[in-house]
Amino acid sequence: MAKDPICGMYVDETTATLKSVRNGTTYYFCSAGCKEQFDAPEKSLKRNKLLTYLAWILAIPVVIGTYIEPLPFNLYTMLVLATIVQFTSGLKFYQGLYDGIKSRSTNMDTLIAIGTTTAYLYSAFIVLSKGNLVYFDASMLIIALIRTGNLIEEWTKDKASDAVRKLMDLRPDKARVIKEGIETMLPVEEVDAGDIFIVKPGEKIPVDGVVIEGISEVDQSMLTGESVPVVIEQGSKVVGGTINITGTFKAKATDVGSDSTLSKIVEMVTNAKEGRAPIQKIADKVSSYFVPLVVSIALVSSLFWYFYGHVGVSIALLVFVSVIVIACPCALGIATPAAFLVGAGIGAENNILIKNGDALETSKNVNMVVFDKTGTLTHGNMEVVGVKPYIDEKKALDLYYSLENLSEHPIGKAIVSYCKNKEAKALAVDKFTSMPGKGVKGVIEGELYFAGNLKMIKDFGIKVSNEQDLLEYQQTGNSVVILANKNEVLAVMFLQDKIKDNVEKTIKALKSMNITTVMLTGDHKYAAENVRKKIGIDLVYSELLPNEKMDIIQKLKKEGNIVAMVGDGINDAPSMAAADLGIAIGTGTDVAKASGDIILMKGDPYGVVIALKLGRKTISKVKQNLFWAFGYNSALLPIAAGALVPLLGIGVYHVLPIFAALAMAFSSTTVVLNSMTLKFFKI
Repeated sequence: MAKDPICGMYVDETTATLKSVRNGTTYYFCSAGCKEQFDAPEKSLKRNKLLTYLAWILAIPVVIGTYIEPLPFNLYTMLVLATIVQFTSGLKFYQGLYDGIKSRSTNMDTLIAIGTTTAYLYSAFIVLSKGNLVYFDASMLIIALIRTGNLIEEWTKDKASDAVRKLMDLRPDKARVIKEGIETMLPVEEVDAGDIFIVKPGEKIPVDGVVIEGISEVDQSMLTGESVPVVIEQGSKVVGGTINITGTFKAKATDVGSDSTLSKIVEMVTNAKEGRAPIQKIADKVSSYFVPLVVSIALVSSLFWYFYGHVGVSIALLVFVSVIVIACPCALGIATPAAFLVGAGIGAENNILIKNGDALETSKNVNMVVFDKTGTLTHGNMEVVGVKPYIDEKKALDLYYSLENLSEHPIGKAIVSYCKNKEAKALAVDKFTSMPGKGVKGVIEGELYFAGNLKMIKDFGIKVSNEQDLLEYQQTGNSVVILANKNEVLAVMFLQDKIKDNVEKTIKALKSMNITTVMLTGDHKYAAENVRKKIGIDLVYSELLPNEKMDIIQKLKKEGNIVAMVGDGINDAPSMAAADLGIAIGTGTDVAKASGDIILMKGDPYGVVIALKLGRKTISKVKQNLFWAFGYNSALLPIAAGALVPLLGIGVYHVLPIFAALAMAFSSTTVVLNSMTLKFFKI
């Protein structure tokens, strides 16, 4: 059976009448409301907001009028307000009930429709009969609460689509294309495969292509997640949306439009989001058994007393109403959102943004956590961790600072920041030259100086005495920048992408929870292996592209794992969307945050542990709430069905509504108080 992509309910494709086709895939829906939310999310969200606000505006005065006296509210005023809410804000539950009947299934809408309608109709009957025991507050509050939960969920899904919009925004609008020997600015959409385009320093690369002339360095962090730029030269592939840093180059367009790498990432995120099968709501599972049982008991009891008890139509109707009211699932309506609300609040107090209840529900079952490396386990920026000077250190830092201050390279910026903190001073630099993939050089006080990697220094014939040590350091994923003149090495500066605080603590805590830890990275194997050894992670996959990361996530899921993916970059978005649970580092890109179900606002990886523990605790409370939500009511079902009639006579049905009110109030209060005990959750 298929699953509704909006609510997660199972739908039989053979009998379903509500369906939509998108990108060649057919989606089936349990209700017209779900279909509209899928087809026209903005319109659906706007109407849901209006009807939710309406429910609250009218429900609050009714609640006040019910429990606080004296107020200028009479029962007829309450009846009018309740009627408006029941058949405007509550209409979606009737639509869900109708669609459920058509598809021969019951869901949360079935529960809410039956429960609120029973409370409403019985209360209306009491008002018209000049009585005073009504349940308008219960029916209106349940509609308002459930509407609010639906609104939050819909708003979250709308925000999730921001991931796709933000990805598309990465693509530049124009491309500098050579047409018939003339350089022309064209809209990116008009660039064809085979066209020659030019990219200057600081510009975004418009489309995928192959370099045919020039050399430069490109920031490919959106694709690989790695902060160190990549050297490109003739024959190198370039990707649309990445940023050219240093030189100017020409390239031939290869993949354009929907074939481009960026478009494929967009497609991967979209398909993963739409293809994800949400866990069916616990309340829906309960309702699939509870609702038919209650309705059957109510009907059988009513017919029994009518035909065999000879009580008449009015008493038979009271029997039916008593059973439904006593078993009214009003508390069931708030059992899940009450716990989720408190759980989300605790998350917020710990700088963890939990977007929806599904995230908490899924986190309970996670048995594997997959981490991106750069920006997630590490800071994502190179930092100077040491300097080995062979001349006066102050002089060496002045030279480093003067040369790198003219560079746009991220490593150069890290060196400048370090030298500033050491109060280095800038010296005048002549004939400054940046050499992509190597370093920089320039004349200072009449002497030529170099600041670059080992390859650059050797290319200029300068002898390096500790070459093997430097090579081994670079192979661990770190960087060295050598300062030299034409004759000798003057200093060596060491840089590395430092591991974040609490990473080792996080890995140990996850292992203690019997959760397997995995690292995915676009970085080379030496850097990945170095990080693995330091933090003790279980499995490592290196040198990966975004689609390869997603393939690994899907492979791990097929092996039976419930996978959480933790990432911070655009390259992680497809993997996060494909995982059972996406956890975004709040200091990362907007695309990653839009794709995540949970956001760690401070970027502290230990938030993963807190989020998973909180999810387990919250779902435990949900299950307890579900028990309390209908436990008392179910215990009173035999009484509602007539168990006390032989002892007290048929007149007992005149007081049974009081028992129903007490049961409803007690179960609802218990649910709320039980949820509040989550406040004692220990991190």
